[in-house]
Amino acid sequence: MKFHIRGENIQVTEALKEYVEKKVGRLEKYFDTTSADVQVTMHVRRGEGTIEVTIPLGGVIIRAEETQEDMYAAIDLVAEKLDRQVRKHRTKLMRKLRVDSAAKVGQRDSQQVAVMIHDVDDEDVDIDIVRTKRFDLKPMDAQEAVMQMDMLGHNFFVFQNSDTNDVSVVYRRNDGRYGLIEPK
Repeated sequence: MKFHIRGENIQVTEALKEYVEKKVGRLEKYFDTTSADVQVTMHVRRGEGTIEVTIPLGGVIIRAEETQEDMYAAIDLVAEKLDRQVRKHRTKLMRKLRVDSAAKVGQRDSQQVAVMIHDVDDEDVDIDIVRTKRFDLKPMDAQEAVMQMDMLGHNFFVFQNSDTNDVSVVYRRNDGRYGLIEPK
């Protein structure tokens, strides 16, 4: 695993780097590949340290975020979250990584969309979009999109439906089940 660690409002010391690599590096045992680029962002706001870890693995993204007063405690908790995600979806991930690596020859890079929506009060007339994310859409089926959504910890996931080649959305309903939105 290749770690790309950066800090916002915090000096990332060598000790912090080593601790992150030690804790998150334990996930390497679950995968055949060691070429994953692990993106780690640490920042401190209002006295609390937040760590975000994103691991793209052949079209599958594993992501976790944790905030604590102590950055080392946040690292421990984010490593536990990532470990739980990988163990929960291990069979699906391994199958997906094998299929993707075989099918990737001559195929375009994967695409995914994750959008953040911010609640707006009815009284607000001016809508302020504070963040825009752009991703390439990856063809996948609805089951795989739900798995990606769960691993990212989002409430919805936009993807290109491999059956219809249309852009579709899966989302988590209030009753805990999932919904699918497709164009006509």
